[in-house]
This record gives sequence, C-alpha cells and structure tokens, in this order.
Amino acid sequence: MLQTVLLVVHVLVALGLISIILLQQGRGATAGAAFGGGASGTVFGARGSASFLSRTTAILAIIFFGNCLLLAWLATKQSAPVSIGQQIEQQVNRQSGSVPAVTAPVSATTPAPTAPTPAADLPQIPPAKAPAH
Repeated sequence: MLQTVLLVVHVLVALGLISIILLQQGRGATAGAAFGGGASGTVFGARGSASFLSRTTAILAIIFFGNCLLLAWLATKQSAPVSIGQQIEQQVNRQSGSVPAVTAPVSATTPAPTAPTPAADLPQIPPAKAPAH
C-alpha cells in the first residue's frame, strides 16, 4: 500500500517537474526583453517568474530524488521473488496440510542412476539419398 502511494506521488512529482521546467525561459530570453519584449510586467513581479519557477523546480527535484531513494529502499526490503510453480506448490501444501517431501542426498552406497542412451529416446531418421544427376 505504501509503495503504491509513493509511486503515485512519484509520477505526479515527475509530471510537475516536467511542466515547471517547460514553463521556464531559456537564457537568451532575457535579451529579447531589452528590445521591447515586454517581459518586465509579469504576474510574478518585476523580477519575473525566474525565482518562483527555479525555487519550485528545486523543491520538486528534492522531493523527486527523496522519493526515488525511498522507493529503492522499499524494493530491497521485499522478499525474494517466487516463481509461479513455487507459489502453486506452497498453496497446495497449505491446503493439504502436508509437509513437502524432502529427497535424501545420494550416498556412496547408493548407485548413481545411469542416463538413457539418446538414440533410444528419439525416432530414427532414414539416411538421405544422394541426388541423381
């Protein structure tokens, strides 16, 4: 549950960062104001929106990176992933109430099983005929 909330916050902060960065003017935009660009009469004051947007960008960046570190820490605290086969086996064992069978290690007195010959398992393929010229 906490990880889901943090992921939603992460996406919202990322979208906020993208929009705030796109709202900022480039370095060459202030030179245009000197030639009658009219950028001095903005909503954010005579200095313009530069200080507000840069401060907001810094705050969102700190939140974003902190959230990244927290999500990474939470990901390392989770248990190791289990395969689907192991999940089914665990569920069957819980339902039946039995303990899974443990195989005994092979000792020196137990003969090792012999591998079947590969030719016995596969169908026989007839030999190829030479092409006629």
